[in-house]
Formats: sequence, structure tokens, C-alpha cells
Amino acid sequence: MRSVKLTTWIMIAMILGIAVGAVCHGQAPTPAAAKDLAGYFSLVTDLFLRLIKMIIAPLVFATLVSGIASMSDGKALGRIGIKAFTWFVLASLVSLSLGLLFSNLLHPGQALGLPLPELGAATKLSTASFSLKDFVTHLVPKSFFEAMTNNEILQILVFSLFFGCAVASARPGEALTVVKFSDEMTGIMLRLTGYVMRFAPLGVFAAMAAAITVQGFGALTTYGKLLGSFFLALAVLWTVLVGAGFAFIGPRVFTLLGLLREPIMLGFSTASSESAYPKLLEQLEKFGLDNKITGFVLPLGYSFNLDGSMMYQAFAALFIAQAYNIDMSLTQQLTMLLVLMVSSKGMAGVPRGSLVVVAAVLPMFGLPEAGLLLIMGIDQIFDMARTATNVLGNGIATAVVSKWESGPVAHGASRPAIVAAP
Repeated sequence: MRSVKLTTWIMIAMILGIAVGAVCHGQAPTPAAAKDLAGYFSLVTDLFLRLIKMIIAPLVFATLVSGIASMSDGKALGRIGIKAFTWFVLASLVSLSLGLLFSNLLHPGQALGLPLPELGAATKLSTASFSLKDFVTHLVPKSFFEAMTNNEILQILVFSLFFGCAVASARPGEALTVVKFSDEMTGIMLRLTGYVMRFAPLGVFAAMAAAITVQGFGALTTYGKLLGSFFLALAVLWTVLVGAGFAFIGPRVFTLLGLLREPIMLGFSTASSESAYPKLLEQLEKFGLDNKITGFVLPLGYSFNLDGSMMYQAFAALFIAQAYNIDMSLTQQLTMLLVLMVSSKGMAGVPRGSLVVVAAVLPMFGLPEAGLLLIMGIDQIFDMARTATNVLGNGIATAVVSKWESGPVAHGASRPAIVAAP
């Protein structure tokens, strides 16, 4: 299935999913019935996401080991890592700052017209283990095979970094089989991605149908100001990210945007960054990025460069403060920005990670955790938007670091791209 044809099918699937979901929402006699009906659509989405998760762990391991092993020395690895994290930190600050700015400018939490949850109401979000100690401990896997089995991307990342460095430091001729294996495994996994992507339109259709069946279009009216404010802030963030990309790679950033269309749509419709990862890796290779840099930077970005999620956290926190008419000084807001930037680095792999981060940070500033109940019902819509933004941010970040490290972006990859099987 060719790229353009797949994009067309995904667009058709999104439109049909919205239409079918609207009909089902209108026909469902009660919200409980709508939720039960959506469960049948979610079954298809879950199967598609399981197919994606089936290939994520070996793909991350193979690409990261291949990328590190192909680097000539440890200095190159450290240099690329520093450049990547410099971009990640700057992007995090920009995302959080824009979230705070638009919350203060547009005041989405004021005049909601909705009853506020009681201050003691429970959100049922587990924040007990969300601490720096638990995050650092969780980084290191007890067993590589356990990490692979549970799809613990951060743990796979850590093991792959150590393993790749060991391969790269081996004496000439000692690790040729391992390097060849990781290179070939990367190609095979990308080809397998092509097979899995044949089911993407079905997964997209079911995901959209399930979301609209439960939410309907009434939520867009009730939460219109909040959603409008958030999407406007995201539009500005997209403009900033594309502008930053243009500053580094020039007009070819628009070519990159065209290639990112598929992974962005996959991320948006399924609200899952994992679903977009294999296609994003393939599209970046088509763009002509250095494979060793892509294989190193992109997995790091998926754990530490979540631009859309961070903007959402700042936005949600101030929205709750405004809803409860709690005034936060500029100093408090800037302090919260820094706390969110640090805390967000532990969200990768945490179910409903963005909400959990916000729930963990709110009590530090005297904000009621119960306020999250105001937005949890429509979090699916926010999740779709922030996931698409995360995909865009990681695509641009990887392209910029590649340009930053190796000079002008080539028009062809350093090895032939592995695309979907015909």
C-alpha cells in the first residue's frame, strides 16, 4: 500500500468513524448504552494497538543499538545526546510557557456554567508511586526480557543504551555479527510495520467511532471555550515548532511535514504515540536523515520530548485554578512551570500520564485535585490533540538534531529505506 493511498484511506476512515459514531450516539438510549456500544468499536482499536505494541519493543531495541553501534566514538554519542536533550529542554520550556500564556490570556476556566466537583471528590488517579525515587528506580530493568514482555520503553531504552555502547566499544571485528543482526532486524521490523499498517484504517475508523459514540458533539458545545483555547494554543505551538525547524533545515521542513502527515493522523485518531512510532521512523528515513542519529534520538524523544502533553499539563493546572477562582501569582506559575517540566519526564509508560502528572502537582500549589473531574470526561479529545503534537515535535526534533550534527539534510537515507511490502 503506497504512502499516499494509505493517507487517503486513513482520512476516509476518520470521516466514516465520526459519521458512524454520531449516528450511534444519537441512537443510544442512555450514556451507559453508548459506552457499551463504543466497547465493540474499541475492540478493533485494541487489536490494532496490540499489533503495534507487538513490534514496538524489538523495533526500539534494534534501531537504538544499530544507531549507537554505527557511531565512530563515544564523543559522537555524547555530543548527539547533549544536542538532543538541549532541544528537548528548550521545547519543554516553550510548550509549558505557551500553556501558561494562553491560560492567562483566554481564561478558559472562568464562567464555565458547570457545577464544580466537591473539593474532596476522588479522581481515582494513582499518584502514590509518581515520585522521583520510583521513577529513577523504575528506569533500570530487573530483566531485559521482562522489560520487553511488558513493553517498558524506558527500561528497554536504558538497556539498549548500555548494550549499544558495549557493542560500539568492542575491538574491531568482535561485534560484526551483532551489528549486522541489529541492522537487519531494523529493516525486517520496518517491513513488518508495513504489514501492520495495512490495518491502520480499520483501527482509525474504530477509534473515532468509539470516541464520538461516547462523547457525541455535545461536549464540544459544553466545553467549547476550553477546547477552543487549547487548540488555539496548540496551533501557536505547531507554528513555533515548524518555525524552529525552518530555521535549521530551511524550506525542506515543509517536505518533512508532508511525510509526517500519516504518523500524525495515526497518533491523533488513536490517541497513542506508540501507533505512530514505526511509521514516523520510516518517514524520517524517507526524508533522508542519518539512520544512526534517527535510531538514537527518536526513542529518546518518545520518552523525554512530549511537547503537546506538557502544554496540556500547564493548561489544565491553570484551568482548574480559574474554575475554583484561585489566584496564582506569576512567581507561583513560574515555579509550577519548572516543577511540571521535571515531573513530566517520568510520564512515559504511565497510564493517562498527563493527567497523573497534573494530579501529582496540583496539591503542591494548593489546587484541588477534584478539579480534574471537570476535564476527565473529555480527556480523549485532549489526548488526541496532544498525541498528534508529540509526534510532530519528535519528528522535527530528530530532523533538527540530525542537521545540527551532520550538516545539510541529505535527500536520500544513508541506507535504502525499508517501506511497506507491496
